[in-house]
Amino acid sequence: MKKAIVLGGTGMVGLQLLHLLLENQDYSEVVSFVRRTSTIVHPKLSEIIIDFEKPEEWVNFITGDVLFSTLGTTLAQAKSKEAQYRVDFDYQFNIAKIAAQNSVSTYVLVSSAGANAQSSVFYSQMKGKLDVAVQSLPFKVVSILRPGQLDGNRATKRVTEKLALQCMYGLNKIGFFRKYRPILAVDVAKAMIEASRKNMSAVYTFEEVHNLAKV
Repeated sequence: MKKAIVLGGTGMVGLQLLHLLLENQDYSEVVSFVRRTSTIVHPKLSEIIIDFEKPEEWVNFITGDVLFSTLGTTLAQAKSKEAQYRVDFDYQFNIAKIAAQNSVSTYVLVSSAGANAQSSVFYSQMKGKLDVAVQSLPFKVVSILRPGQLDGNRATKRVTEKLALQCMYGLNKIGFFRKYRPILAVDVAKAMIEASRKNMSAVYTFEEVHNLAKV
């Protein structure tokens, strides 16, 4: 039986991942590190509300078999690129580094289809830099998932995102951008769990993420 660590358990993918892990017989314990409660109650779940700026308070709790990282924010929510970078890169990398130091063997990260450390686009470059950084950490297995546009229920409404999804689905129906088709958050969560079963590190493209979710 395994112990899972979840980062970002109140987000769209993170919530789906928590539900799936709590139902999964491979895991006897799930520890979720969050900034606010998810309101999920389950005998297998331990939810720890942390201040990401004070690692000395929680560093010793980052122990287990698999670290699943789904943390992320938007520029609109963060209010500045610096603040978004702090959440999307610094917080995630810091916890991944601590997990590796604490002998967590497997790391599964939700990245982005456009992730590229050399990109001129801020978001894509940030995601790409995180992908590169975590691959240098001493995990036995690092799985990076690069899904397309996410679809699902969010705690906060994102009007622009909803319009973009409708547009992409419309283009998909008439045969355009099929390989960039959106993916349900629950399918990304399924793909994360399937990736955690692999014995080799890998970076999964948007099409491969779709395929992992079908296994």
